[in-house]
Amino acid sequence: MSDAVTDTTYRVTADELRQFIERYERLDAEKKDIAEQQKEVMSEAKGRGYDTKVLRKLVALRKRDREDLAEEEAVLELYKEALGM
Repeated sequence: MSDAVTDTTYRVTADELRQFIERYERLDAEKKDIAEQQKEVMSEAKGRGYDTKVLRKLVALRKRDREDLAEEEAVLELYKEALGM
């Protein structure tokens, strides 16, 4: 393999590697921006009197599968009844 081919291969690999790193860094910056926006939304909700702990719980519940959630709630009710709650 000639030195020219090796240099070209190395440059292509380095360029590709740099592109992956830069894409990841951009996504990381976007993720931080989104997290800041989410904090602002919760801060606004809290300012309007909403309980942010409950709001976060609702967000988590909405992400879950309805059947799994219904099954978990049924088991929770069963356990609460067993404990006299």
